[in-house]
Amino acid sequence: MLATGISCFWAFWGIIENFHEGWYSTSTPHNIALMFVQYLSPFLLFLALTIVAIRWPVAGAGLFLATGLALRFLLFNGGPASTVLILTPMTILAVLFGFGRAEPRKWAMRITIGVPLLALIVSGVQPIWMVATRDKTVELQAQTVSGLVWAPAGPGWPDRGVSWFKAQDICSHLSPDGTRLMPTVQNLWRLPTVSEMVGSMTLHRRNAGGRWDGTQAIYERRPDKEAPLWNPTSQVIYWWTGTEASPREAWIIVYNGSVWPRAKKSYYGYLAFRAVRKP
Repeated sequence: MLATGISCFWAFWGIIENFHEGWYSTSTPHNIALMFVQYLSPFLLFLALTIVAIRWPVAGAGLFLATGLALRFLLFNGGPASTVLILTPMTILAVLFGFGRAEPRKWAMRITIGVPLLALIVSGVQPIWMVATRDKTVELQAQTVSGLVWAPAGPGWPDRGVSWFKAQDICSHLSPDGTRLMPTVQNLWRLPTVSEMVGSMTLHRRNAGGRWDGTQAIYERRPDKEAPLWNPTSQVIYWWTGTEASPREAWIIVYNGSVWPRAKKSYYGYLAFRAVRKP
């Protein structure tokens, strides 16, 4: 039951994350490979370990322990979080499988394989439908949305993540057309405020009816990763806003409209920005 529960968690997490931050390439084989290698690999690994442990308990127990040790010391550098979240449950499962037997074995196999696969399918229905019905048009030129000019692809709309401080610096040096960085400060472009960002989000080219109440974003329709604001083929799924949540944090927005505070020094490949200016 413990092993099946953990497999269900990784199946749920993997398929949800795959269609949230993955599945952005124009190549279907690339998307499928990324899904299995990056997002479903924890689920598949855990499922395989459980199957081995049911069939050959002693060998499976050894593999659980060895995998826990390898993940803790090789992949996560032996941090305390990896001890609690990885090594401890793997050790418990190694002991349980080493000294106990999953009987009847036929039903143990059916449950171990069937329940996580069911969780995978049920959890994946909504995100699969969202991606399948998404407008995949790519528009990289400057756009005028909600009374603001949004920068074209380039330094003012990068395809790689930057910190909030770097984003502010880039905006201040953008040329009038937003296509290059100038050697001196121009102060023509800026980061959109969180209220402007929420109010500009769209779904299928219609405004999503978003408003910011000071603590959360509220929408009439849930927006998506679509033109004219977003590039559906980019790995970037979060944007910085120019609104500070605290002296150390600024608000970021997700393509689905959610708004969260993040440390200004945060630097992730999928957290970038899009500069704006008045027409």
